[in-house]
Formats: sequence, C-alpha cells, structure tokens
Amino acid sequence: MAPPPRRRERPVRTLVTLAVVVVALFATLLAGTRWGDAALTPNLALDLEGGTQVILEPVPEVAGQVTSDTINQAIAVIRQRVDASGVAEAEITSQGGDKIVVALPGRPSEATLDLVRTSAQMEFRPVLVEGSPTPAAAGTDPSAEPTPPADDTTAAPADGATADPAAPADDATDAAADPVATPEPAATDGAADAAPSDEPGKAAPDSPSDVAYYVTPAVQAEFDALDCTLPENRTGGAPGDPDKAFVACEQEGLAKYILGPVEIPGADIKSATSGLGVSSSGVQTGEWVVNLEFTSTGTPKFTEVTTRLSGQQRPLNQFAVVLDALVISAPSVNAVIPNGQAEISGTFTRQTAANLANQLNFGSLPVSFEVQSEQQISATLGSEQLQKGLLAGIFGLLLVVVYSLFQYRTLGLVTVASLLVAAVVTYGVIALLSWLQGYRLSLPGVAGLIVAIGITADSFIVYFERIRDELRDGRSLGAAVDKGWERARRTILASDAVNFTAAIVLYLLAVGGVRGFAFTLGLTTIVDLVVVFLFTHPLMTLLARTRFFADGHPASGLDPRRLGVDTARYVGRGRVTTPGQRSKGTSDAPTTREPVTVGAAGMTIAERRAAARAAEASATPPQDDPPTTGTTDAPADGRPEGSDR
Repeated sequence: MAPPPRRRERPVRTLVTLAVVVVALFATLLAGTRWGDAALTPNLALDLEGGTQVILEPVPEVAGQVTSDTINQAIAVIRQRVDASGVAEAEITSQGGDKIVVALPGRPSEATLDLVRTSAQMEFRPVLVEGSPTPAAAGTDPSAEPTPPADDTTAAPADGATADPAAPADDATDAAADPVATPEPAATDGAADAAPSDEPGKAAPDSPSDVAYYVTPAVQAEFDALDCTLPENRTGGAPGDPDKAFVACEQEGLAKYILGPVEIPGADIKSATSGLGVSSSGVQTGEWVVNLEFTSTGTPKFTEVTTRLSGQQRPLNQFAVVLDALVISAPSVNAVIPNGQAEISGTFTRQTAANLANQLNFGSLPVSFEVQSEQQISATLGSEQLQKGLLAGIFGLLLVVVYSLFQYRTLGLVTVASLLVAAVVTYGVIALLSWLQGYRLSLPGVAGLIVAIGITADSFIVYFERIRDELRDGRSLGAAVDKGWERARRTILASDAVNFTAAIVLYLLAVGGVRGFAFTLGLTTIVDLVVVFLFTHPLMTLLARTRFFADGHPASGLDPRRLGVDTARYVGRGRVTTPGQRSKGTSDAPTTREPVTVGAAGMTIAERRAAARAAEASATPPQDDPPTTGTTDAPADGRPEGSDR
C-alpha cells in the first residue's frame, strides 16, 4: 500500500502573504499620519523624552488618617486611572512618605491631568431638587422647570427586569407629592438683610429624600445663586458634609442640583464596565450602557435606595453620582434592584460610556489631595543614553551578521534577511501601538529589543543545524529542509514558549520600566515566530530548489566536505555523490576512494541500494568501459525498485 502523498508546500504564497501584512501595517500608519494623530516614529517614555510632573499633597479629613498604607492605596488607584487613560510608562511614586509624585511622559491631555488632579471622593446622594444651570431671577422658582442633563440616564436591573409596581415606599411619599417644595423661611429678628437660616424646617427627616428637612433656606439661597455655566464653578473641590444637603453642578454645566446626604460611598463599588445593552431576550439593543456592580457591603444599601426611589416622581427618583463635588451622572431609578447589579442607560456614546465606567471604577481615593506643584520636566536619561543603547544594538546585530556569514557562508544571508524582516515588523507594530494604545518606548524596552536579536538569531541557527544534520545522514537538500523543519519547529516553539511565559510573568509582577522590558521581550518573541514560519522556512524551501545550494557549492554553507559527510549521499533523480565526487555524476578524479558505509541511518530503501551500487563501483577496478556513476539499473525481475520479494 503506497503512503499518502505529502501536502505540497507553497512558499511563494506564504511569502506574498507576509508581504501583504507588512504593507498593510505601514499603510495603516501612513493613513493615520494623514487623517489622524499617528506618527511614523514611536512615542518615547519619560526617561527619553521628559514630560509633566504633578506633586499631590494629601488633605486628611481626620488627623492621623494619612499613613503609608493610605499613600500606597492612593498610588495604586492613580496608577489604575493613568493606565486606563492609555498613558504608558508613567512614574507614580511617594515622596517623603506623605506626598505623591506623578510623572507623565510627553504632553498629556487635560483629561489625563484632571484624573491626577481630581480629589476623587466619590459619593452616591439622592437628588432633592434639579434646576437650570443659570442663577434664578428674583421672584422665580428655579426648580419649577428643571433642565435635565444631555444624558437623561436611567438605572435598571442588569437583567432587564421591569419595575415592581408593588415595591414598598416609606414616608418619603408625602414629600414626593411636591418634589420641588421649598420650606418656609425660619423666623428672623426682623432684619431685612439677615442671612438665610440653615435650620431644618422639622425635627427629624423621614428619609434621605425628605425635601422639607434638608432643603433649608440657606441651601435654597445657595442653589438660587449658583451659576453652573461659569467654568470656575465646575472645577470641583472638597466634598460637602456627608450628613447634610449639598449643592453641586453637573460636570458639563448642563444642570445644577440640591442633593441629600451620602447614602453609598464610592468604596462600595465593585466594578463598572461599558458596552452595548442587552434586552431581556438576550438581543443587543445597540444602545451604549454602563453596567455597575456593588460589593457585598454596598448591595443591601443600594437595594434600600432603589426601593425608596423607584416609587417617587422626578427628580426624587434620581440618585446622583458625585465625584470631586461634581455630579458626573444622575440616573433615575425605574425598578427595585435587589442584587447590586444595575445598568445605567441614556444618550451615551461609546466614549462617554467608557468615561463614566472609568470614573466609577477608579473614582474613590482614601483621602483628598490638592496639587502642590505642576511643572514640565526634562528627560531623566536623555538622548545620549538612547544613542548608546541603539549603538549597542547595532554592534550586537553586526556581530550576529559576521558570525552568520562566517559559519554559514551564503546561507548566512538568510539570517540577515530574516533579522531585517523581524526589525521592520517590530518597528511597525511598536509605532502602531504608540498611536492606538498610547504605548511609549523606554530604555528598558530598547534593552528588550536588543536581547531579541539573540533570541531571533538562535531560531535560525537551530533550523540551519537541523538541515545540516539531515545532510550528514545522506538526504538531499530538499528532503533535509523538510525533515529539518519538522525537527527544528518543535525546538523553536518550545524555546519561544519559555521566553514568552517569562515575559508574561515579568510583566504581571513588575512595575515601571521593568514592564517595558517585559513587553518588548514578549512582542519580539511573537515576531520571531511569525518571521521563522512565514519567511525563513519558505525562503529555505525556495533556495533548496536552486542548483547553487542543492549541489552543495563550497560558498553555499552546505558543502558536503565541509559538513564532514564521509558516506555516499543521494541527491535525487538517481544521482549519488561519494566523497570527492560532484552530484552531476561526473568524477572530479579524486586521488583516493574511501570505503562507503551502506545503509546509513535515515536512508530509504532506494537510497541504500543506490549507495550500495556506488560502493561496489568504487571497489571495482576500472574497466575498459566503466559504468557511469550516478545511474541506477532496474531490478532484474522487472519489479519497481524498492519493492520486496
């Protein structure tokens, strides 16, 4: 029974595929430079370019609240915020044990700087009054016709359940009958210019949504005078008293609110993500939403809040998410949410939903911070160190090239070409990541690229040595390339798997510049596999079909005599070479004929018979009409060669 035919490789198609991918990579970059903010050069990190340094000083609410654990927790939250904003290679450290130094590379956007400057005390407060952002005119009620924010958001259970019409409501229902009720001013001493009283209109509140208790004349006067259209009134600040009403602007200046006491702190948020909404039947609605989940501590609090608010009228059915004394969202509650998983929907876009999720995720710091200083800083290492690093890489590359050409002759040019392809692909990927993900190349990252030269060259050496081993076993070059690839492929995959695993572990456990080294090490490991599979092996398959390499030219790097081949070598098409003979079948008149070992390991039956005939020819004295070396005779019985009797 004949063996199944081997799948024919198509090296030209593979090489064309790789070329198309590389062209598409750089075409994307060129398009980004024209219609976007991309650049053909990668962004550099803080140690090579410089950037902006912000020093934060903690402002504790209670003496002794600032500890080393508090600072470390604040650093972790700020680092999460900066990383989530897409800024790479930022340096966030403590200074003097009670300050935080944030150094951002390049020229960060104002949105990123705001994430660092913001005090980030997040709170959930019930909405008592919602009104127009402009100051109230004399004799008018500013809350009579409130102007809702552009994102008229609502909160619903994450599973899409509808509101429970039988949900209980507490005594706040009385207040809901008149949601914009304003308490009567307290009695004064008769002075016309006396300050409004801050005394509640009743002895105790019925609930956190009790307008009559929390909206005092002083609070109402502050609300009337507030102008949220002015930028200086939307810079944020220290949060208000958690047990009293609080007047705040919507962060974009679209509305202003009177809020009740804090009911849920930001620390009770477990996670927040953005995405497309899903209906109760599991079908995407095409609407961007924010999915919010509370911790085990916050879930019962949120259940109690939604139970009360779901039975109210607007604006008493809203709860406000307050960050740094600004309302970032004020969704209304349309159902009781008992499991702590809510979906905030509204007129979100992909970006606004992601921004809100990011604020909810990283919005709670253990203490408040104020900006002590903010300044531009120069590169911590500078261009001189970068030049030295690049020179080290070039010198290492030249050593690899010299070694490859000395060891493999012309075959070493395959190594050089593969390294060039790997360099082009790596450069393009880093430039693309700099544009799309904000990646920045640091000096440790450059070190990772230099180390990758040796890793990539090692893969080629393993492959070439496997091919040489197969040639020593008597195979033709085409068969040696195929068999050598099968053996080298396993070794290359195992080696790169170890390197990639080490890069992942190092990236996850390290911080700062070490992560830059781990990232480039992992990236170049993947590029190495791409180049070996899509360039080096297909190119060797094509070269094996050329006479220069197939005949073992002394300059090819595959010369049998240089490889120490001391047996007859079958080179295909009925041709056999012995030491001192060419594969064409013509003798170069060797001075001596060494004995040939028949049946070398790895030879097929046909190869062994051809080698045996070559051995017999070398042992037989020359006749008048000597047999031609390299030809084969059919078996005497007429059966195909290689069949058994």
